[in-house]
Amino acid sequence: MIRLVSPPTHPESATTRVNLILFTSAEIPGRLPLADPRAQHLLTVLRRAPGDRFVAGIINGPLGTATLLSVDAAALTLDFTPTHEPPPAAPITLLIGLPRPQTARDILRDAATLGVSYIHFVTTERTDPNYAAASLWTSGEWQRHLLTGAAQACDTRLPEVTWTHSLASYLAAPQPHSARRLALDNYEATQTLGDALLTRLDATSNTTLTLALGPERGWGAADRAALRSAGYTLCSLGQRVLRLETAVTVALGLALHAKHPH
Repeated sequence: MIRLVSPPTHPESATTRVNLILFTSAEIPGRLPLADPRAQHLLTVLRRAPGDRFVAGIINGPLGTATLLSVDAAALTLDFTPTHEPPPAAPITLLIGLPRPQTARDILRDAATLGVSYIHFVTTERTDPNYAAASLWTSGEWQRHLLTGAAQACDTRLPEVTWTHSLASYLAAPQPHSARRLALDNYEATQTLGDALLTRLDATSNTTLTLALGPERGWGAADRAALRSAGYTLCSLGQRVLRLETAVTVALGLALHAKHPH
């Protein structure tokens, strides 16, 4: 798995209000450079002054209240009081045919907002092999979109992300024994995703769900055969053809409703 290890750069512009300011455990309490986008956000958007508080969290750690203690020409001095742990991530894994970088950015952000546990981007029969070498992945930019999504949801937990495997190598690796495996497909689906999710996911059990979605050009015949062999049921979201990023959001919405129907 690939984990966030570097301090985050705040994902939003100075004119966009975010719901949560995220820090690494090494950054707070401490001094935040004035040039950091989060410092600028606190001063110019949230208009915090020394003594003011704001909602903050430690990446993959507790939520709480931060206090702006002082401001000088170089940095903001911050304190942090943890108050509670975030809710557990949903026991959902996304398995996605590696798409164009712009589509991947949307998926990273929205899947983090919705609280999935894992996102595995894999090369498939119809994946452009150049996508894995995009600066989104090589520069570490992908982390920024996870932070945007988590901050939107007022959550500190980030999904674990990989993008270096093929579909074949992912399916060959050990899978959770209790995982329910559903793959979206426009052409050979045997039931709707809603029907497949009628057996609700129990948050207190070890039941996990893997949702597989093909790249923007869809699954190839070899991909479908591999998925079926690995125990995946092909499902649809109806007769309309959706963008991949839209299909991800709709599918996750249905899965989360099945897990928490009320």
